[in-house]
Amino acid sequence: MTRSDPAALRIAPELLFEDGRLRPGRALCLSEGHVTGVDDARPGDRRVAGIITPGYVDLQVNGGGGVLVNQTPTPEGMADVAAAHHQLGTVAILPTVITDAPEVLDRAAAAVLAMPGGPGGRKAAGIVGLHVEGPHISVPRRGTHAARFIRPLDDRTIEVVARLRAAGVPVMITLAPEAAAPGGIAALAATGAVVSIGHSDARAAEVRAALAEGAACFTHLFNAMSPLHHREPGVVGAALNADVPAGIICDGIHVADELVGLAIRARPGPDLMFLVSDAMPTVGGPDRFRLYDMDLVVRDGRLVNPEGSLAGAHVSMAESVARLVEVVGVAPEQALRMAVTVPARVIGLPELGRIAGRAVGDLICLDHACRMTGFVEAVSG
Repeated sequence: MTRSDPAALRIAPELLFEDGRLRPGRALCLSEGHVTGVDDARPGDRRVAGIITPGYVDLQVNGGGGVLVNQTPTPEGMADVAAAHHQLGTVAILPTVITDAPEVLDRAAAAVLAMPGGPGGRKAAGIVGLHVEGPHISVPRRGTHAARFIRPLDDRTIEVVARLRAAGVPVMITLAPEAAAPGGIAALAATGAVVSIGHSDARAAEVRAALAEGAACFTHLFNAMSPLHHREPGVVGAALNADVPAGIICDGIHVADELVGLAIRARPGPDLMFLVSDAMPTVGGPDRFRLYDMDLVVRDGRLVNPEGSLAGAHVSMAESVARLVEVVGVAPEQALRMAVTVPARVIGLPELGRIAGRAVGDLICLDHACRMTGFVEAVSG
């Protein structure tokens, strides 16, 4: 329990998501824009209907607010992406640079390192690191990633990751095991980066070898990976059986709702699934943008390329959490752990899953179905 400030404004929601648990009868003490204490509710506290929780943590954000990270790999561009998602309840993101020319990754890394205020400044902007998704992936499982930029894991990428990690920047890197020579995954893992398996056509045995070498996560389970088969489990089967976390998109499009629920139940332990949006610039922005040499557009809620194939996601974390509860049938506490607690732990920033000490602007209000209703700032003024 955190001691309260006697001069603070006290707000008591029906339920408070505190340290990974939904708890009744708790109150927030707010002073000078921060949570200065959390303790038991009192008769004079300001009552708030529904749930108060830390805002969401999204480890895979390609864009938002009309900005694509690959096209604008600058501090200003990343800040614009983060701001667009913050308005929708996501207060911490990993800007995600997808498969592209090596210079694009160089610029994205430089942008994160150059953000004002160092690590504190990045966090204040809602940017907590960098996700490198490709270019070291499988051509057959590339999805919307451009084949011309795909290449095996090389020293250039390892050096970029090592430079970020040496500066204290959290990094997730998605790669296919078949795109890395022996020792490559170990070299990345040795930097402290989270090596995530994705966009892979590997067999289950190759996946297990990658996990043994230091891979510690899976990227958007089911999508862009060899599927489960009763004679060859593929990446999906290996992921379901592994005791490492896996991200998943919950928009009713990328993965059937029934399979989202099945994956959660099938994992060998608790807290091994977390939500990602895989959001593109259309989230919080216009309904179309350009990627590589293609025009992508939202049609009937689906983000598609000119051939009508899926090309990234058009969904927010807030929409994903609500769908997880209302459609998939996940309990609100588990859904919030998948959107806050688990991704915060995966990227090595467990404080993002806590409420004590947080800025008021990082706290959101939900109804009992986990639909976002606003920010705590609006009820604390």
